[in-house]
Amino acid sequence: MTTTPSATAAVLRTEFQKAVAAYWNTNQQDPVNLRLGEVDDLYHHHYGLGDYDPSVLEGPAATREQRIIEEMHRLETAQADVLLDHLGAITPQDRLLDGGSGRGGTSVMAHQRFGCAVDGVSISEYQVGFANEQARKRGIDESVKFHFRNMLDTGFETASRRAIWTNETTMYVDLFELFGEFSRLLEFGGRYVCITGCSNDVKGLRSKAVSRIDEHYTCNIHPRSAYFKALAANNLTPISVVDLTPATIPYWELRAKSEVATGIEEAFLTAYKEGSFHYLLIAADRV
Repeated sequence: MTTTPSATAAVLRTEFQKAVAAYWNTNQQDPVNLRLGEVDDLYHHHYGLGDYDPSVLEGPAATREQRIIEEMHRLETAQADVLLDHLGAITPQDRLLDGGSGRGGTSVMAHQRFGCAVDGVSISEYQVGFANEQARKRGIDESVKFHFRNMLDTGFETASRRAIWTNETTMYVDLFELFGEFSRLLEFGGRYVCITGCSNDVKGLRSKAVSRIDEHYTCNIHPRSAYFKALAANNLTPISVVDLTPATIPYWELRAKSEVATGIEEAFLTAYKEGSFHYLLIAADRV
């Protein structure tokens, strides 16, 4: 994928955005995402939900790691299914938007489930190219397309989307600006679904574990309250809020036992278990 310097400058408008894009562009061979995607050629860029099967830790040592990889992939795919479950009634005529689309796995799943058109946007040129190649290989590239664009200013038509989602990407942007753009893009009654990690205001300032996660991923984790303030300011009314924290802890416990562990697993587990970090799903309607 070749992009002119002027086009890149139009997408990456701040030094922080450039740093985030550089992080994801240079982490092209991260085994956490790639090894899991190789299981069935569906590549995600998020974490997982649900209890893992403890039997994957038993049996022959020679195949133990592959069993763990397959189980982690099952959990991350289950997470995407939970997100899609909350999009509401989607028809093949609808258009959806994946904000911060990563390697495109959730967009592919949305098209497979609903039969509708999906656009994904990312500030990582590498991710966009990877995801478009996956859509091409599956023969769905006329319906599922990925764009090198900033989700704060997508350039898509006003009221053109029935549903929008973000899956672990909101910690890279200003929430008021983001939800303002999503409010513009959604038709009246359209649905926005967010899965995100957020700090717990009740605990006060962010904990050491949350700060460690920020540093590791070059992000800026928002407090829980910021989401609801930004939604309310942009005509997005929550219809469902689900605390997924207990359901994601098993994923991190299993990942910590795998060869693809990166060292950040302890910070996630500490933050979740001490209550300084929450893993939330928020579904909100455009009113």
